[in-house]
Amino acid sequence: MTTFLQLHLLTVYPPANLNRDDTGRPKTCVFGGTMRLRISSQSLKRAWRTSEVFESVVKGHMGKRTQRIGKEVFDYLIAKGMNAAKATAAARSIADVFGKMKPEADAKPTFTEQLVFVAPEERASAFALADKALSGEAINPKADDVLVKTDTATDIAMFGRMLADDPSFNREAAVQVAHALTTHKVIVEDDYYVAVDDLKDPAEREDAGTSFIGVQEFAAGLFYQYACVDVDLLKRNLAGHPSLAADSVEALLRSAATVAPRGKQASFASRARASFVMAERGSQQPRSLAVAFLKPVSTGEMNGDLALASIARLAAFRDALDQAYGANADARAEMTVVPGQAAGSLDALVKFCREAAA
Repeated sequence: MTTFLQLHLLTVYPPANLNRDDTGRPKTCVFGGTMRLRISSQSLKRAWRTSEVFESVVKGHMGKRTQRIGKEVFDYLIAKGMNAAKATAAARSIADVFGKMKPEADAKPTFTEQLVFVAPEERASAFALADKALSGEAINPKADDVLVKTDTATDIAMFGRMLADDPSFNREAAVQVAHALTTHKVIVEDDYYVAVDDLKDPAEREDAGTSFIGVQEFAAGLFYQYACVDVDLLKRNLAGHPSLAADSVEALLRSAATVAPRGKQASFASRARASFVMAERGSQQPRSLAVAFLKPVSTGEMNGDLALASIARLAAFRDALDQAYGANADARAEMTVVPGQAAGSLDALVKFCREAAA
């Protein structure tokens, strides 16, 4: 039976615009008939996997999402003394195994048309082919010479990849990440701001006043975040490497609990850590607990403490599901940092999650 590890987090962000839509507004959704703030799963995963927190746990076992693998090979060949025409041809032939190349007449002929997730092993194979070309050996790269179906790239194993031109080397994501949404209704507000030229002379009438006027939108809220790990698929994606699977779930948990998306952080400094985290492990069918907030949490609950009210709502719905369907997990671990109810620790949760992936 499949083993699942599920993470449920409640995180409060003060005024921010962490994840913007095409108009620059904070992303939103309508849930339970009311407007909620939303942070897309893409934004969350990008923030997590590129964080120092994530990198410090997996210690280099990460892929790179890029169009530039051919450019890297080209630069390597040029640095080793190959002429530009030959280097371009060799780099294009090597990078072509990752995806369709841009036309030769393009300004960037060694770039792939799409972004591709490249594992460390694949990058090493690409440069090994470059070394063959440098030695004068003819190369005719094939997908099987470079691409792999399992590797040690924890982020590829967790979040998957798609190679449109060679789907046999696709990787099914072992981690599903939901869009985070606020447990309560929200109103997106406007921040009217001005910028002043420091060298203006206030004594000059035509030079008085501001130099620029603008508006940026923001909102604040308490977000429910949910992620589900298919532990068995994670291990398969990592070629059965148990310590890397455990490192992966630790990196996921630590970054989800402590890392915020980077949008407008210089303007708002909306850094936050989770106020509540619950981890569950077992073979039961996974389920989000978002329905606990279908009716928005209000300031009329728990003396106006939205954090305590949201924790109570989540626990009540979880218990109701257990009563109706039977135990929804074999084991659970929690951490609460709300004053007056603090319990558990991130390190204890990490231990719990690593055991699930062992």
